[in-house]
Amino acid sequence: MAESDNIVVETAEKIFADLADPQTINNDRKDSWQAPLWRALSEAGLPLSWVPDDLGGSGASLADGFALLNAAGRFAVAVPLAETMLAGWLLAQARIASPEGEMTVLPASPKDRISLDADGALSGRARGVPFAKTAKHFAVLAHGRNGVSIALVDAAKARIEAGLNVGYDHSDTVTLDKVQPIIIKPAPKGCDQTTLMLMGGVARSLQIAGALESMLDISVRYSNERVAFEKKISKFQAVQHNLARLAGESAAALAAATSAADAIANARSFNDEVYLEAASAKIRCAEAAEKGGGIAHQVHGAIGFTMEHILHRYSLRALAWRDDFGSESHWAVELGKLVANRGADELWPLVASR
Repeated sequence: MAESDNIVVETAEKIFADLADPQTINNDRKDSWQAPLWRALSEAGLPLSWVPDDLGGSGASLADGFALLNAAGRFAVAVPLAETMLAGWLLAQARIASPEGEMTVLPASPKDRISLDADGALSGRARGVPFAKTAKHFAVLAHGRNGVSIALVDAAKARIEAGLNVGYDHSDTVTLDKVQPIIIKPAPKGCDQTTLMLMGGVARSLQIAGALESMLDISVRYSNERVAFEKKISKFQAVQHNLARLAGESAAALAAATSAADAIANARSFNDEVYLEAASAKIRCAEAAEKGGGIAHQVHGAIGFTMEHILHRYSLRALAWRDDFGSESHWAVELGKLVANRGADELWPLVASR
């Protein structure tokens, strides 16, 4: 890891440790922690990490940003950091400057579509949009008669139906009805809805991997503290077996997510190699979220299911992140189509070269 990667992650982890302690957040029923955390992140330039300097951002590399997202997953932060980073990245593809404040992207599902009318207005419905209710602007990928465009939209002009995912974070439905964007430009060649979904999917994979790392740490620590039948439960073979399984799921998720992030950071375009890596990472990390979360709660027993314990902050968000930007079943089907169309013999060299 390069020195700049360490600086980005160390800065983020210090902010998270100071202002996003899981137990403190868990006990704060008024969410008074959110504003100070977002202010600190913004002052450090982290939400606009993927935006070039001349467009109002920090100009960090893709690798820096991916490392930041993994760190955010380890703290299960419930602020639109990943969403604002993705929105800034999307706007930067069309050389659109990013405004200050929280953002998110439309659409957030491969099945939804935003249309660009002949008069330049945007229309369409996007479901499961993370943090749409708290966003000040949307970065929108729209389809028109002349191809794909990228737009910056004032969130106040949209109709938003509030919703929550299983992690109790905003997952809203956004409707655009002939909304005029603040600015709109043609998307560059190769930047389409699949590209956005793959980028978002890798972001979520890294967050899931980070959450699983924390779940493993919490579970190991608890097993060394909890005593049953006059000995620590970490001494029981069944518990050791479960912890080994959880460690395996965590390692597999981290390997898949970081490999996909590395593929994107080093590729010139979202080619078949990137597609394979990103889709595979989302599938494997989604599986790990379900299996790993279940194991962690088994280790904790009944206490892990209580709202007072911090474990649910990680397990529920990891489960919620599985469905953003395409579920594991969606990417499994799409990956199968790619293999069927191109052939395993043609695609295998791409995998083997990694």
